[in-house]
Amino acid sequence: METNQGDYFVIKAKDNGVHVIGLTRGQDTRFHHTEKLDKGEVMIAQFTEHTSAVKVRGKAIIMTRYGTIDTEQ
Repeated sequence: METNQGDYFVIKAKDNGVHVIGLTRGQDTRFHHTEKLDKGEVMIAQFTEHTSAVKVRGKAIIMTRYGTIDTEQ
């Protein structure tokens, strides 16, 4: 499943302290941005020329055009 640059996704925290970590594109994948969400907070994000992947740590629901993912399942 290929993710296109510019795709939006939504992350909704189900608990306090959910970490959202953006990873760079290129030969060396690195962390370039982090956010901390508390219960009920929603983040709308987008893949860009700089962001190729996102890591979510904690209890959250992630919604993409491909479907919805619950980190607890």
